[in-house]
Parts: sequence; C-alpha cells; structure tokens
Amino acid sequence: MRSVLDEWRPVVDETIESLLPRTVDDAYLTDFFGDATYAYDSTAIQHALADPIWELLDRGGKRWRAVLFLLFVEAFDEDPEEFLEYAAIPEILHNGTIIVDDVEDGATHRRGEPALHHTHGTDISLNAGNAMYFLPLKVLTRDPADLPPDARLAAYEMLTHELNRTHLGQGMDICWHNEKAVRISEGEYLEMCACKTGCLARIVARLAAIVTENQDDEMAVAKYAEEMAVAFQIADDVLDVEYALEEGGDFGKGVGNDIREGKKTLMVIHAADNAAPEDIARLEELLWSEENTDEEVMEAIDILEAAGSVEYAKQTAQDLSESATGHLEELDLAPEPTEKLTAFAEFVVEREI
Repeated sequence: MRSVLDEWRPVVDETIESLLPRTVDDAYLTDFFGDATYAYDSTAIQHALADPIWELLDRGGKRWRAVLFLLFVEAFDEDPEEFLEYAAIPEILHNGTIIVDDVEDGATHRRGEPALHHTHGTDISLNAGNAMYFLPLKVLTRDPADLPPDARLAAYEMLTHELNRTHLGQGMDICWHNEKAVRISEGEYLEMCACKTGCLARIVARLAAIVTENQDDEMAVAKYAEEMAVAFQIADDVLDVEYALEEGGDFGKGVGNDIREGKKTLMVIHAADNAAPEDIARLEELLWSEENTDEEVMEAIDILEAAGSVEYAKQTAQDLSESATGHLEELDLAPEPTEKLTAFAEFVVEREI
C-alpha cells in the first residue's frame, strides 16, 4: 500500500499546486477568483495564504485521502487522471482542518515542526485554514470533468452535509478535552470519530461515486470509508502508546502525545469502565495535568495496559477494518482497485511503529 501512496503523492501535489500555486500573482487571482472590484494585493495574499499552506503541505503527509478517491474512481471503472482536481478536494479540506485544530488544541508541533500559528501567527493561520474549506469548492465551479448539473448539485449538498458533521465531531472532542472526568460512552466516542475523522473519508468515497455517476453505490462506499477512517483513528492512538512502550519510558518530548494532551481515547474510555476506582482517579489526574513527565506518561500507559484497554482498542480497530471491507463485497467494482481498497483497510490497522 505504501508504494501506491508514494506513486500518487507527487501527482496529487502537482494538482493542488494547479489550484493554489506556490507563488500567486494578479493573473492567477483574476483567473481563479474573478476580476478584482478595485485591486488585488497579491503580495499580501502570498503571505497570508500561499506561504503558510505550502509550508504545511511540504512538511509531509501521505495524501491518502486523495489516493483513496482515485482508487474509488478506478474501482468505478473510470480513468483517475480525468478526475485529479476532484481528488484534491478532500486533501485540501483535511489540511485546512489540521491548521484550525492545532490552534484550537494549542498544539506546539505539526509534522515535526512548529505548528503554523507559532510560525505565522494565529490570525494568518486561522484565515488560511478557513480558506482551505472553501478553495476546493472552486473545483466544482470550474467543473473540469464536465459533470451534469444534478451531479454538481449533489456534490455541493454532500460537502455541506459532511463538513457540518465534521464540526460536530470537533465540538465534542473539544468539550471532552476540557473536562477532567472521563464520562463519555464508547458509542459517543465512536460517533465523534465518525464525524471528525470519518466525514472526510466519507467525502472521499461519496464524491468519487457522485462524479463518476455511481450514486446507487454511494452510501455503501461511504460506509466502507467511515469505518476504515475510525479504525485508522483508533489504530493511530494505539501506535502512540506502543511507541512509548517501545522507547521504554526514555523517549523525551513528542512521544506519548495523547497522554500529554489529555485525550479521551477509546483506551481511556475502556479503562474508565474496567480499571479499579483508584486507577481511574489517577488516570484522570494524569490526563488533566498541564504537563507530564516521562514517568507519568508511562504510569498512565501502565493503567491502560493493566485494564486490557490497549488490546481492546487494537481489536476494535481490527473489527472495524474487517467490517469496512465487507461493504465492498456488496458492490460490483473493478477487481484490481478493489483489492487495493481492501489492502488499504488492512494497512491502517497493521502499520508498525
């Protein structure tokens, strides 16, 4: 699966650059946004949009949402090359949410470097992140695949619906982060993941079905994408714990981030339901602390392990991955890309440290 991601990433970046060049000028602004009523300040727009956005994109990221979209297009027996601009939609949206999330979470780093609000300021970062919610809509306006009107309308309505749900998920996550007690249920946590992480994946699948005019299969592929994305989130949280265990408690800054940030992961929720009362109280205290030593991070992880919560989360992610691939079996998709979609659902839960 890594080879598929590596193959498509440069193509995806070139496509994003065609929508938002690294260097903007008046000619680009006029072509993309229309004639200025008075005059554009391309220097200011360069500083406020292009520079921070490309600084983030150049730091890395697998571009798996764009690649997943292209695999769906291929599975629907269409040429992915003809829909490249549409593949950029979920990728730009995702990176916009990252910028805004980092401000809301007070994050210090992103992809190994200081978060954008530390390098460019909160005002520029929020504006750039919000702009990335709207820039992709220009793809539908430009309509490079010459979609029929009903398909374009369906794409607009789908994006509006899913992006609203994304903010429901973020709202729940923020609220829980600001509470000391672990009071939420597993179902509420999974719903948060389905909104916050799953909706972007659903956008990938639903958009591919809409633009290739396969709306009859839209909700089945959306269910695959949602469950795969929730599995991805849970597996990512497990990796954070396993990385800390691999380092043996001598890992320094940047590892055990979920404990340090006080995240209410599935492991924490499971432990709150299954650990001894004194362990639950101590876990809540550690998660609520503004700063944790390496020893305290390991103490929290020991509580999770003793309650069987790490293994429980791993099994939940595995079950979701298997359920996701089951939705593909209901459809008449092209075999080779379907095999890659199945492999992708397996990849998200089998990644190694």
